[in-house]
Amino acid sequence: MNIKKIYLILLNLLLVFFLIFLLSVEQLNLYAVIYAVVAVLLIGHLWLSQNKKTIKIILTIIYLLIMSAQQVFNTLFVFSGIDTGMVFLIKKMIAVIFMLVPFFVLYFNYLYTIQNVFSQSVKDATAISFNTMKEMQKSTVSLGDKLKKGRNSLSRENLNEIMEDIPRHSYTKYLNKYTLTDAFFAECQRSLADEHLYIVISSTGSPASELISVFTQKVYNHVSLSFDRDLKTIVSYNGGEKVSPPGLNQEQLAQFHKKDDAEILVYSLEASKAQKEIIMDKIKEINGTGSAYNFVGLVTKFSIRPNIMFCSQFVYNMLKIAGLEYFQSPATKIKPTDLVEKDYYRKLAFCYQIKFNEL
Repeated sequence: MNIKKIYLILLNLLLVFFLIFLLSVEQLNLYAVIYAVVAVLLIGHLWLSQNKKTIKIILTIIYLLIMSAQQVFNTLFVFSGIDTGMVFLIKKMIAVIFMLVPFFVLYFNYLYTIQNVFSQSVKDATAISFNTMKEMQKSTVSLGDKLKKGRNSLSRENLNEIMEDIPRHSYTKYLNKYTLTDAFFAECQRSLADEHLYIVISSTGSPASELISVFTQKVYNHVSLSFDRDLKTIVSYNGGEKVSPPGLNQEQLAQFHKKDDAEILVYSLEASKAQKEIIMDKIKEINGTGSAYNFVGLVTKFSIRPNIMFCSQFVYNMLKIAGLEYFQSPATKIKPTDLVEKDYYRKLAFCYQIKFNEL
């Protein structure tokens, strides 16, 4: 058992013991202290963040109001002194759940920050590498169209599919293992004569991609890596199409065609045989060790284990281990389109575009 696994077990045990301890406490003071400490820590975190001053003031007021509501709730309802036994225990469970409310505010602040940061990418227009990327700019729509797209992306059908898919994911353990076959790696081996890697950014129309586009205002919200130009070896982190577990999976072109206007852009990057072998060996290692899709990391920008990644995080990490990265950034903060837009040194060459409605 490795150190990280032991750490996770100990952390879970600590949380369980802490919960039991809280439920055994019969005095108001400890809960009051915890509510106050959480408020102070989150306000401190807020004022050290990059949020605008107005947002900081508003959220500070919200945190203080939540803390006040928690204290009043505990004083008048939980520890009123009129209940004992199971009723008192249930009330204390509600008080413990109430501790999570400020963290939901933090979570929604993360969502706001992501949307705000993504919107700044418009300012990076000078970094767009190829004329083809103008197609992405031409895809920019009016406010009315954006609102319509947002409504479609957040439709009941899309949200239901996303919610049904969430239980398949894990933020702490590997779910996917040995899903890449020997045939896949044999095809990768045959591609070594082609001293290029291929980066594929796509607009697929999947519910998750459509939801992400609401925040990114980007047309292309998925990126993959291929060892060959014909995309026989295309691979990335994804949800597994409800066939394989979420994580590292081989992809097929048919998987990208989930809406009428789905399309992909393919770029090549010079890579030696040795560099391609480094990436291939790493992918074999991940395939054998296990992986999971970093669904939570899309918001938190953090991975608790090395093989829990999302698509752009995976592609950037593979380039980095082979010394092929052409811009510097924390892997967890990279969007799919960054892999093209931040090609400041023109390392990529446009290969071709596939518009599935024209096939």
